[in-house]
Amino acid sequence: MSQESSSGTAADTPSQAPSASPRAIRKLSARRRPEVVAVLLFSGGPIFESSIPLSVFGIDRQDAGVPRYRLLVCAGEEGALRTTGGLELTAPYGLEALARAGTVVVPTWRSISQAPPPEALDAIRRAHEEGARIIGLCTGAFVLAAAGLLDGRPATTHWMYAPTLAKRYPSVHVDPRELFVDDGDVLTSAGTAAGIDLCLHVVRTDHGAEAAAALARRLVVPPRRADWQTGQRHMDRSLPEEIGADPLAEVVAWALEHLHEQFDVEALAARAYMSRRTFDRRFRSLTGSAPLQWLITQRVLQAQRLLETSDYSVDEVAGRCGFRSPVALRGHFRRQLGSSPASYRAAYRARRPQDDSDRAVPPPEVAPLRRSGPAAGHGGGNGHGPAPGAGQAGGSQVLAAPAKGDPDAYSTSVRVPEQPGRPEVAEGPARGRLRAGRGLGAALPGPRDRPVG
Repeated sequence: MSQESSSGTAADTPSQAPSASPRAIRKLSARRRPEVVAVLLFSGGPIFESSIPLSVFGIDRQDAGVPRYRLLVCAGEEGALRTTGGLELTAPYGLEALARAGTVVVPTWRSISQAPPPEALDAIRRAHEEGARIIGLCTGAFVLAAAGLLDGRPATTHWMYAPTLAKRYPSVHVDPRELFVDDGDVLTSAGTAAGIDLCLHVVRTDHGAEAAAALARRLVVPPRRADWQTGQRHMDRSLPEEIGADPLAEVVAWALEHLHEQFDVEALAARAYMSRRTFDRRFRSLTGSAPLQWLITQRVLQAQRLLETSDYSVDEVAGRCGFRSPVALRGHFRRQLGSSPASYRAAYRARRPQDDSDRAVPPPEVAPLRRSGPAAGHGGGNGHGPAPGAGQAGGSQVLAAPAKGDPDAYSTSVRVPEQPGRPEVAEGPARGRLRAGRGLGAALPGPRDRPVG
């Protein structure tokens, strides 16, 4: 399987490199068909994520030059499937239909704190053992991890839930800053809109760039999101909800308010009245990240914001973010965001012109715990400030309007129960870049009083 991204323009770009160590993919069983896509639905999943693979793989668009897939919508458990707004869906197939699929998609999972049904996990494992490609969109990655398919692999999910995935399944190399991860026969995406990017990537892998571009035009989205090619990558800065009840919360809050000062992990351990060794252990158990890695990441995040919103020189930014020298800032900034501070500022302003009033010096802002690393990119729905949406094309690319009578719709059995439930929704825009087989840690989930969507 080719290792491409699905962002930016339709043309391939040299920056989209293949994985460093591609995995051997099992030969597809004779009873499975490569054109058959099974979408596995569970009760409680948000309807938007659930509908993405149905729209991409379930509609005949051969008139637009898109090869046809055969879609099997499968229930992962017994009974009606309740979704967003209290709607109930009835899937035409059960778990037995997964035995025919060459691709199995899990678009979402209802709760990151619940274990998926064992029968569904067994069916997914059998499909993988028989050579099927397994895809987890957004929180669907939790189902793949519960089935053991992500062990030792790079993966992503919605940035809000990435730390939980990393803590619950420590053998999974979780990076919440990635748009999607293609590890050969197992693929995962970040939140909501990144599911569209990954599905387009699958079409491109199966049938080429022209087919993916034709499908993108029909869906009125860019074949590849432009953020990747301009180096615009954003990370979230909100204080994670899981740390609120922990004794380390006060120390973390102090650190975030004093990033402009030069202090080290020993100083944080002293504020927590702990030895360095104990502090490191407690901090890592809480966040999945070493305290030094987290502190460097927060300084880079502050530098990123100052570059976006102020006219300080790079040297001044380094001093205001607690780096001992501009050289240190440049090295850490490039490792985390994939470009130099000057290049990042130029690309940001080229894409989002601002007047002088927009570039006032911001006050320090609370940020999530995040493990730093050599990769650049970010996960879904964690962008800072206005950024290009999923339906925004780069350069002078023009997206053709859909023709009248476009048959891009699918029908299903839907009814509204008398007492609709309110399942948790994992939504938000997603941005990032394709992994190259590297594993990083994860950030804690998002703000205490975060809005839904």
